[in-house]
Amino acid sequence: MVRPSPAGDLDAVGLETALLETWKNEGTFQKSIASNREGAPFIFLEGPPTANGKPGIHHVVARAYKDLVCRWKSMEGFLVERKGGWDTHGLPVEIEVQKRLDLMSNEAIENFGMQAFNDACRESVWTYESAWREMTERMAYWVDLDNPYVTLQNDYVESCWWALKQMFDKNLLYRGHKVLPYCPQTGTSYSSHEVALGYKEVEEPSVYVKFKLVDDSASILAWTTTPWTLPGNVGLAVGPDVTYARCRVREEPEGWQGRGGASTGEELILAKDLMGDVLRHHVDIIEEIPGSSLVGKSYEPLFPDAVPRGDSTTAWTVLSADWVTTTDGTGVVHTAVMYGEDDYNLGMEVGLPAYHTVNMEGNFVNGVHPQLDGRYVKSCDNTVMEILVGQNDSIGSGLLYREKSYLHDYPHCWRTDHPLLYYAMDSWFVRMTAVKERLLEFNDGVEWAPDWVGEGRFGEWLRNVKDWAISRERYWGTPLPVWRDEDGNMKCVGSISELQAEVAKANAAGIDNPECPDDVDLHRPVVDAFTLVSDTGKPMQREPFVMDCWFDSGCAPFAQWHHPFDENKTFDSSFPVDYICEGVDQTRGWFYTLLAVSTTVFDSPAYKRCLSLGLILDAEGKKMSKSRGNIVDPWDHFNREGADATRWYMVTAGAPWNPLKFDSNGVRETYAKMFLTLWNVYRFHVDYAALDSFDPNASESPVEQRSRLDRWILSKLHSTARSYHDGFTNWNFHKACRDLEDFIVNDLSNWYVRRSRRRLWDEAESGDKLACQHTLHEILVTLCRLIAPVSPFMVDTIHRNLTGETVHTAAWPMGTPGSTEGATADTWNEDLVASTAQLPPHDSALEHEMELVRELAETGRRIRIDAQRRQRLPCAEGWIVAGPDLQPYHDLLCEELNVEKIAVETDLDRFQKVELGVNFRALAPRAKGDVNAIANEIKNHTNQEALLEEIRNGSCTLMGVQIVESDVEVRRAEREGYAAATITVGEGEQASHVSLVLDMQDTPHLLSKGLARDITRRIQSKRKDMNLEIEAMIDVEVWVKDAPELFEEDQSWIAKETRSSGISFSDDQPPEDVEAFDVDGAQIAYRVHAR
Repeated sequence: MVRPSPAGDLDAVGLETALLETWKNEGTFQKSIASNREGAPFIFLEGPPTANGKPGIHHVVARAYKDLVCRWKSMEGFLVERKGGWDTHGLPVEIEVQKRLDLMSNEAIENFGMQAFNDACRESVWTYESAWREMTERMAYWVDLDNPYVTLQNDYVESCWWALKQMFDKNLLYRGHKVLPYCPQTGTSYSSHEVALGYKEVEEPSVYVKFKLVDDSASILAWTTTPWTLPGNVGLAVGPDVTYARCRVREEPEGWQGRGGASTGEELILAKDLMGDVLRHHVDIIEEIPGSSLVGKSYEPLFPDAVPRGDSTTAWTVLSADWVTTTDGTGVVHTAVMYGEDDYNLGMEVGLPAYHTVNMEGNFVNGVHPQLDGRYVKSCDNTVMEILVGQNDSIGSGLLYREKSYLHDYPHCWRTDHPLLYYAMDSWFVRMTAVKERLLEFNDGVEWAPDWVGEGRFGEWLRNVKDWAISRERYWGTPLPVWRDEDGNMKCVGSISELQAEVAKANAAGIDNPECPDDVDLHRPVVDAFTLVSDTGKPMQREPFVMDCWFDSGCAPFAQWHHPFDENKTFDSSFPVDYICEGVDQTRGWFYTLLAVSTTVFDSPAYKRCLSLGLILDAEGKKMSKSRGNIVDPWDHFNREGADATRWYMVTAGAPWNPLKFDSNGVRETYAKMFLTLWNVYRFHVDYAALDSFDPNASESPVEQRSRLDRWILSKLHSTARSYHDGFTNWNFHKACRDLEDFIVNDLSNWYVRRSRRRLWDEAESGDKLACQHTLHEILVTLCRLIAPVSPFMVDTIHRNLTGETVHTAAWPMGTPGSTEGATADTWNEDLVASTAQLPPHDSALEHEMELVRELAETGRRIRIDAQRRQRLPCAEGWIVAGPDLQPYHDLLCEELNVEKIAVETDLDRFQKVELGVNFRALAPRAKGDVNAIANEIKNHTNQEALLEEIRNGSCTLMGVQIVESDVEVRRAEREGYAAATITVGEGEQASHVSLVLDMQDTPHLLSKGLARDITRRIQSKRKDMNLEIEAMIDVEVWVKDAPELFEEDQSWIAKETRSSGISFSDDQPPEDVEAFDVDGAQIAYRVHAR
């Protein structure tokens, strides 16, 4: 037996916090998983956050979508186990610890002690774990944080080592010396996907520099946006097939501003096609030169002492490079071998000297130039230009042609926000270019939401994939498990047991090593202390790198299970994963590294479905930041509107992949519109159900025997639920939830419940009343199940009261594919699924009829507004002209339109008259000066219909002018006492017109009824203000002055509607302490007494 209890006012926050305790005590999350233990698995992979920073509103958005899909699939009968995860290595952790301990360089860290630093890192990753747990629990994101995977744990690191060994054995992991993006502040290089996370638009100086040729009177012009690299210049690259021009300066330009310039008669060489963009002087072209003829020419170094020539024969010469273009610059590329990828490759090819002019701290090394030595390079752009101009220095005098501000996107450190430098250095790489085609093939098989991210943003990234610079010159991370001897021989260790075996082998060869127990800490400096032995008997030291922390999270699908060392083989049944979800920025981060690792290690995709979320911005579309003061604290909303409203707002605000402009007002509106409305419908049902001791299991009310209104709302629920499910399936959660909210607010609350109130007010038992209770019960139960994945709190409270069971173990109304025989997360038998659906019957014809009825009701309200007739004043009659047969709805329409009766009419002319106007453009050329007189005669004709008939028959002549139909404009207007409007039903060729006409004439009978309705509404509102129970009786006093006669039958009606046991009416002057209002000049006062 399930008898719903009455409900009070909604206290969302109190409801949610109480329910959290209930869930915890009952183990509801665990029960929801256990209930599907026999279901097909649906594998979700949690993207691991770092717990050394507080969670923000953007984390709530991502977790809402993760939870939504997992709850939905669980209700569909799938086994959805949700393992939490923590990302605990890498720069995000190290930088926070460095700030706290004031260790702002690698040297400071090593002086402090690597072990002590890493211990501090290990501890810091749990700084905000409790804050993350509290936020996760409060928003009802159900994920197992009691048994999470943690990237710092030995089991996880060992699996990462195993993966690296697979890459090493496949010759996909290699050591190289390349130019890499490098951050002096963190002292480490970055991979291309990390660089992509940190681009910023900046305005910086760019310079056009003159390189003086040796044994030639000309200078070659080159352009660079990084003046700090000029001291490292050792070559100039030209396109061999590009046409260059030797120009002689004829005269200086007028209004020259800025430093630099050129003297009259000075000769400059640059690409001919770029002369107009670059030169500010008037010049004459002396000759055109192919780039190939410039190759080999020598020029004077800009900074002669900065780079030693060594044994290079090509230093400070012009070089051929087919990658030089004329899209910008001068067609000549300044080449600093150690600070550009193309520069380095060209330098290695032709034998340019490879020496650094900048150290690892980002400062110029000593000996470059007295004004530059020891200074941070990004602060020296102005000094470099001064040196080139020749101020206070004879070297390079007059070598600056011009400077220009340059607005461009420049990479910045994704953790410190400092500009990166490109720097030639040793690093370890994963040969992603070797598996490019497999990456693209696997990506094609992923179901992306939206699909254009997979094909566009992510696909483009893969099409231009570069080898992954995977090593970092840092301390806290997964150590690179590669040992190397002085001859370059290498070993890659793939497990603790392998490490133990190699240590034992080294010990046997006479090398001293510390103990290597089964629980050896796989971190620096512990693993650094092990010296192995090569096959040639030489000592091998570990390469002093840790791994890119994105590699750690990229290993999550298997490392979370300690694969391949997991005896339960959990990984085998959970790969590839079915669903991942993170922000769109992860196309350059986790989405990529997951695919990169799975492709290189398993030759397999890592995931089947990926939801890529848009960025979260403030209400004005600006990025949230502490400096702007526009960061939203999710707890503000959790503690005010509750997590339900916050989550629902996030989902309905827009498509998940679009940027979300988070507006706190939107959360408040969502609470009021969606959740208060639903609660009021629920309260309406259970309050009357409690009064009537309604038990849905103890009575029956076959749907086919219920009223049209009941059958319509149930059919509408069926249609909405189907559409909602389709929206979920197609990732259009926003549209699905908006449609469901519209159903709740407009179909259910504003129409069905409003139309059904009288049915439940009746104290007598009846089949119609029982049908209404069953209908409301069935609707609310289904709605709870539909809403539960998005906003899981309030609907669980409702569902428990209606059914005695939590909604989170209930079945999805459209069926449970996960529970059907032979189902997988990708395929199932649709017929079997249909047999598990729990939806009411569908009747599309009934839905279309009710849609027209509601549209007519709305049309009636508009007619009254246009006619300035208040809604509560009845009309004697209304007519439906044309359209389908709506006879079964006439009583309903009488109430909605507030008319005494409804009739059907076929001829609209009964209610309208013809009004003729003149088409002056057509008539004036023939009527000339008489046109206005003719127009007045037509307008004032006493029988407009007869006149129109004469015009159409060709027998109308006025003032000697024959009037034809094109001379007049025919308008229709309602006859006196009527108001009408016409609506269009259907679309295209199926469209038809239906008109509604209302009688606007008043009678004493109608005026009395209208006054009674106005008085009743005020008294009902007062009852609500007094918080009276539904069944409570009242006494009422009413004073009426200057009003129509209030007939006795209407006075009795007021008493009945307001549950007044005693009601008095008077035309005396009312007391001062009463409620009062005016209606069309009538003065009404009233007072309500609770009995």
